[in-house]
Amino acid sequence: MKLNEIPGVPGNSQKRNRVGRGAATGNGKTSGRGMKGQKARSGGYHKVGFEGGQMPMQRRLPKRGFKNFSQKRFDVVNVGQLESRFEAGEEVTIDSLRAKGLAPKQIADGIKLLSEGEISKALTVRVDKASAAAIAKIEAAGGKVEVTMPVAAAEVEA
Repeated sequence: MKLNEIPGVPGNSQKRNRVGRGAATGNGKTSGRGMKGQKARSGGYHKVGFEGGQMPMQRRLPKRGFKNFSQKRFDVVNVGQLESRFEAGEEVTIDSLRAKGLAPKQIADGIKLLSEGEISKALTVRVDKASAAAIAKIEAAGGKVEVTMPVAAAEVEA
């Protein structure tokens, strides 16, 4: 390899485009801004979403829905999923669920156990929340459910 064959470093040889330095540069007179109009003026730019005075899209469309920011979001695990992935007598925790691919790496606000599917193995399950039907199925199979998140008073009465 010779000195004249060494490739340049990307982004190293770019020259700044000097505008407004005569007609020969190709960017003289109006400096690439065109003739007239808002974009040709100094300070002639607008806010994001501005549509030239026309009612902007985000104001033309109706508001829909409501997002409750204090709502807790739970990742769901069904009883039937535990049957095929855990051995009898095993302890099911959030870490073991994550290791078996049943819980995501980034858990929202906790894990809730639901009753879809059947189970015949006795498991000890530690989750944040569980439905009454899921607890009944696991206890019927000889297992035990430990709920770590405290239950609200409104949920107990319902």
